[in-house]
Amino acid sequence: MKSRTRLWLSIGIPVLLIIIVVGAFLWQQHAVSSSVQTPQHPIVTPESQCATLGTSTPQQLTSMNLALDWTPNTNHTGIYVALAQNWYRAEGIDLHLLPYSASVTPDVLVSTGKADVGVGFTEGIVADAAVGQPVVSIAAIIQHNTSALVTLAGSGLTRPSDLDGKTYGGFGSPYESAVMGLVIQKDGGKGQFRNITLSVDAMQALESHRIDFVWVYQGWEVIQAQRQGVKLNIFPITSYGIPDYYTPNLITSPTEIKQKPELLRKFMLATACGYEYARTHPQQAAQMLLSSPEVPAGTFPDPGLVLASQAYLSPRYADPGRKWGLQDAAAWQVRNRPLHSHPEPQRRVCPGGRGDASLRLRVTGLSTCRAIAIG
Repeated sequence: MKSRTRLWLSIGIPVLLIIIVVGAFLWQQHAVSSSVQTPQHPIVTPESQCATLGTSTPQQLTSMNLALDWTPNTNHTGIYVALAQNWYRAEGIDLHLLPYSASVTPDVLVSTGKADVGVGFTEGIVADAAVGQPVVSIAAIIQHNTSALVTLAGSGLTRPSDLDGKTYGGFGSPYESAVMGLVIQKDGGKGQFRNITLSVDAMQALESHRIDFVWVYQGWEVIQAQRQGVKLNIFPITSYGIPDYYTPNLITSPTEIKQKPELLRKFMLATACGYEYARTHPQQAAQMLLSSPEVPAGTFPDPGLVLASQAYLSPRYADPGRKWGLQDAAAWQVRNRPLHSHPEPQRRVCPGGRGDASLRLRVTGLSTCRAIAIG
């Protein structure tokens, strides 16, 4: 449930992420005050369609690979619900889950065609485009950013500005330093800290005092710590200058959208029904995850954590009155503000965006931009 190790080739990605994060915040402020309406692009999943899924299975099934971003967890519950209910098979899909691997990211598997779809992150989608490895966000798994920096309650590090000069335990992605630095600076610090890439579980490293702070999800690691009696100081990143972006996301490639639009439409229908069910039936959905034959034995030593995490996440999959998976252009359209002496051109990352600086890909219920376009 953490940010994952990625293989980056460009040393400019951290600067790009700083620009994008600050730019996104400014754009969101502009969008709120603007009278111009921003188009929405729904994934249409009428309840009647979900109710009729599973009544029959097509004789011919098409194989489809989905790359997971981590070990199975409650970010993935809707997928496991759809598998348990045979909704993918009802749509003619034989879905195979590719387990997480530290040696290759879902983004790489998707962009190279080894996976049809995957679970990714907004930060990674932006950075992928910057190094010529574009992937496309086709759904927001969670509507709001639930990640936070945490320290041990007894550490004396009670606010982000206290983290100057301390040790951050990361996962090897360049955007981590950019985000951590901005959070610290927003609280009045300098944003200077030591960043080490961990080879062990981040929370274990924190509890053993190998590191001083770490970036986690409130819906998993924070709940896990509470259940284990570990007290934390919690700093939600959206409370410290970081815009509230979608994360995690379902991703695919521009090639997949072009070549297999009908397959993606069927996949999205079954998946959306799975997450809609998980929204309204958290306990039953959690049990489907716990009992899934697709989950390796020993994945959930504490079943209560899954139930508690699901209770936290189910109402956060989508806002009240809003269908799961929706992505608004305003949340992705970014007008950069230069943070250094060299002017930066405008960049946009936008599902269903408009204008010469974006490429719009509209496919039967899926609307998104392919990548960052510099105009």
